[in-house]
Amino acid sequence: MLPIMGQIRNDKLLKLIALKIKELRAENEISQEDFYNDTNIHIARIETGKINISVSTLHSICRYFNISLSDFFMDINIVS
Repeated sequence: MLPIMGQIRNDKLLKLIALKIKELRAENEISQEDFYNDTNIHIARIETGKINISVSTLHSICRYFNISLSDFFMDINIVS
């Protein structure tokens, strides 16, 4: 039986996304606190790789770092 759409979760993908966000934050020398103050997004929870964030939240994160969604996913390769 296939899982219901809302129940689909890919932990490997979430971890890769979390790692990419951490890398962007480190490259830009932004603390989690500063990021939260600037965006009102609790990045620490996202960076654990255990939260399935929305596309709109990811888009906001990408905008903050001045990167497109397509560029964000450029280095993320995942095969089911």
